[in-house]
Amino acid sequence: MDAQSRGRADEIDPADQWVLNPRTGNYELRLDSSAAQPSQQQRPTVGAPRRTRKTPTAPAAPAAPEAPSPVVPGPRRGDGPPGGRRGGRSRRVGGGGRKKALMITGGTLAFLLVGGSVAAYLYYDHLNGNLNVTDIGNAGSGGFKKDQPINILVIGTDKRSGAGNEGYGDKDSVGHADTTILFHVSKDRSNATALSIPRDLITSIPECPTKQPDGSTKNVPAEKGTRFNTSLGQSGRDPGCTMRTVKEITGIQVDHFMMVDFNAVKNLSTAVGGVPVCLEKDVNDKDSKLKLSAGEHRLAGEDALAFVRTRHAFGNQSDLDRIKTQQQFLGSMMREMKSKETLTSPKKFLSLAEVATKSLTVDSGIGSIDKLTDLAGELKDMNLKNISFTTLPVVDNPAEKVKATVVVNQAQADPLLQMIRGDVSLTEVEKKEKAAKESAEAQDKAKQDALLQGEKAPAGDVRVNILNGGGPAGSASTTLNWLQNSKGVNRASNLGNAPAKISATQLEFAPNQAAQARALADMMGLPATALKVAAADAGPKTPMKLTLGADFKGAGIALNAPQEAPEGVQRVEADKAVCAK
Repeated sequence: MDAQSRGRADEIDPADQWVLNPRTGNYELRLDSSAAQPSQQQRPTVGAPRRTRKTPTAPAAPAAPEAPSPVVPGPRRGDGPPGGRRGGRSRRVGGGGRKKALMITGGTLAFLLVGGSVAAYLYYDHLNGNLNVTDIGNAGSGGFKKDQPINILVIGTDKRSGAGNEGYGDKDSVGHADTTILFHVSKDRSNATALSIPRDLITSIPECPTKQPDGSTKNVPAEKGTRFNTSLGQSGRDPGCTMRTVKEITGIQVDHFMMVDFNAVKNLSTAVGGVPVCLEKDVNDKDSKLKLSAGEHRLAGEDALAFVRTRHAFGNQSDLDRIKTQQQFLGSMMREMKSKETLTSPKKFLSLAEVATKSLTVDSGIGSIDKLTDLAGELKDMNLKNISFTTLPVVDNPAEKVKATVVVNQAQADPLLQMIRGDVSLTEVEKKEKAAKESAEAQDKAKQDALLQGEKAPAGDVRVNILNGGGPAGSASTTLNWLQNSKGVNRASNLGNAPAKISATQLEFAPNQAAQARALADMMGLPATALKVAAADAGPKTPMKLTLGADFKGAGIALNAPQEAPEGVQRVEADKAVCAK
């Protein structure tokens, strides 16, 4: 069934089978006891190297009841329908399976696209069949962990597939990384930072192994001094290439990616009933065909796409101002998804879940409703006021006379990225939201911070072996030279590359080497979390071990994460309505 219509006249909208129980506040499935149960469907294979999305077939709906049907509690995962019969995917117990309905709560699929919160009920196999899945090899971390920060790369492509999209720029685009947001969710799940990366950023794209339809792997060569948006689509690069490029720029390991195209903006904005926007002035952009008067509007479909695509309506008509407009639009969509009108409408729930899954391309690590639901469970309780949109700080490319591209503004970008890598929020997270978790974490933090307190050994007494476990090439050598020549640490050694890469720099030492560890941490600006103390003392001449991680940017660059964003860094919280100007 198309997301924008009810289909044939003899079909029953799945949303009509769900009603809100005012006593419990939950949605419950209205079943006709005489209706036939839906037949089992074969569950699609998830995780193939590449899969072309097929038009999904709507699940069979129960027959129309002749008399008012009883209301029964909505299914939980693993529950069966009345009479004990089970159907759908799952292990079989006594000839049964699992009912094909799944309750998706508190911000599952649409949240993962834009950070909002939506709940929906939809059939299991039907939703899985909507998803597109891409095998990105080892580009990701291997999966998010419940006790660690989560980093999701949300990619909006400029692919013009679909009716009505040909008029937006290059109609033959293979789909570049036109809009890219690194969505960092904090370890304690209390806050998130959405970092936009400008498409016209000049950067280096690393070598990218990409899976081919026949199962083979093609290595796309590295490229220096090119636009960031060519990390996808150009030369056959896949989203894994964009993930690798983002890691190279930010030093942040991406766990998973989610990708959408133009149609997602049109369909999601329509499914939610339109997205409120505010304009400070009249707009008439002939390129994007956006024509709006100053004031408030509710945009859906083509108008919504035109709003996020316009480059000539706001600010100085640059891509950086378009990024601000897109952030404002996403924040408004998130607020709309959490609104009472959306949360109390089962039809909107179903429509959003349907559109979101049809719009999504994801990596195989989250390539099923099961895995997306697990991920959404980590995000569902976050308050919008603790989600910050910001943009990687950049300046005009000094190599160009006619300014068309940008380069990283290191003075502002370095501390901002340190904050994200250090899991420091850009918003003021309310204490009451963290109270339940703070007690145990505070004790651990105090214990870790204590490692930095106390006597520091003279530089000449510090013994350390240095390994490179993820920093730039040659980091162990340059750090050795810096310590010896600038800091007087003459008893240091370079052991080359570490056996395995790590995301965060780590200093391992014994209890009787604490004074040395504090001295080295002070020289290098290591945070307390980088220190790992062993259980037993070491021998008198045994060196400590310093492994430089992916967060290491160079000798003399402190790793301590700042607690405040640099002055001048653009940011806005998702709960704030901002007028485009």
